[in-house]
Amino acid sequence: MTTVLRGGRIPTADGTVDVLIAQGRIAEIAPAGRLHGDETVSLDGRWVIPGLWDNHVHFTQWAQTARRLDVSGAASAAEAAELVSGRALADAGSDPIVGFGFHDALWPDRPTRALLDRASGDRPVVLIAGDLHCCWLNTTAARMLAPATAGDPDAAVLREDASFAVTMQLAAADDGTLDRWARDAAKAAAARGVVGIVDLEYGWNLDVWQRRMQAGADELRVEFGVYGEHLERAAALGLRTGSVIEGTGGLLTVGPYKVITDGSLNTRTAFCFDPYPDGGFGAENLSFAELVASMYFAASHGLEPAVHAIGDHANRLALDAFAEVGCRGRIEHAQLITNGDIARFAELGVTASVQPEHAMDDRDVADVLWAGRTGRAFPLAALQRAGVRLALGSDAPVAPLDPWVALAAAVARSRGGREPWHPEQSISRRVGLAASVRSRVAVGEPADLAVLEYDPFACTIAELRRMPVAATLLAGDFTHDALR
Repeated sequence: MTTVLRGGRIPTADGTVDVLIAQGRIAEIAPAGRLHGDETVSLDGRWVIPGLWDNHVHFTQWAQTARRLDVSGAASAAEAAELVSGRALADAGSDPIVGFGFHDALWPDRPTRALLDRASGDRPVVLIAGDLHCCWLNTTAARMLAPATAGDPDAAVLREDASFAVTMQLAAADDGTLDRWARDAAKAAAARGVVGIVDLEYGWNLDVWQRRMQAGADELRVEFGVYGEHLERAAALGLRTGSVIEGTGGLLTVGPYKVITDGSLNTRTAFCFDPYPDGGFGAENLSFAELVASMYFAASHGLEPAVHAIGDHANRLALDAFAEVGCRGRIEHAQLITNGDIARFAELGVTASVQPEHAMDDRDVADVLWAGRTGRAFPLAALQRAGVRLALGSDAPVAPLDPWVALAAAVARSRGGREPWHPEQSISRRVGLAASVRSRVAVGEPADLAVLEYDPFACTIAELRRMPVAATLLAGDFTHDALR
């Protein structure tokens, strides 16, 4: 079966072209009207680009987020509790109320257990921060999910590992429900031009994605991450970064070894050289020796490290560890970096896996907690000028799984009509798009394509952010089709 995409336009190229697809690849490109195949799909001058990748997601949590109480707009703990009270009144069931999206760094009041208890009574409530690094529990939820903290009113908000332990227990009761939600999320991603994700969800992702793909999920290519608790298991199975898993139609690939070295900005746990206003410097989740040992084990077994580092001290230690181990890999987030460390990314061959929309979410918090240092926060332009490979992502559900949102934030450093935040760190559309794809529109390349209504290099920023996608193809098959 061959398909001709007729009369499309490739950004930066003149005229319209036909694209012939055969056996999942681009077989030929010629001026419009020249090529013929078993099927012809008219593009009517729409724009053809490589399919997009989101290089950092937590996919199961993203699939669940749409079904959770949105508390992202709460400007105080009291407002968040009021949203919980409203949900409890509207839905008188006994199931836990799970909310997502709060940012408490600038709240004028404290998130206490008593405040949530008054809003919810005996019904369990867990509110998850927008950065995923802390959660706020009422007493009932603490007894169920974190019993060691239930009697401590000062432990209403759990951070880092204690929080992750809670959120991992919040999955739907059965795999079938989660897989249906994940399939819906995959279709929604395909509708935004996405052909692949790097899934850094917590847990053992090999079995999860094998199950989903064997049940028919074929909308996305997936590279799955491996966490420390499963590192020896992955090594024993011979899993190596880049290896394709059999029986998944070539869609499932082993991704990186994910290790979390520090926390986040909102929770004041990102590990920094300079103190936060409260005097703290953030937190190290493991020692440098432990980091090096785990990275060495992973690299020696063919698993490329992906090191979560947000604070500038955490980034320094991550780079030091890459130098010590002598391997390549990625630093996830790279949000605050000293000027002297930027060039080291390129020198060590370390990719900066960044989430530009976080800069839009965090700008106000950063101006307070990282005062005087925000010129080197989310330093995309500086990294690019230094020759560092960039990989754009969302960290969904922290930000939407939508590469157009990430690209618009990277280019404009603005959202919602606000003045650009450190526009000197913006990158060009060409650079941003290159950091969001894995292929080219060229003969011999995989037919992983997105068909757009606007020229991504000429449209407005508002149009770029909401880019209408007419079609998405994965290995030549339509995963989203608004053309026919």
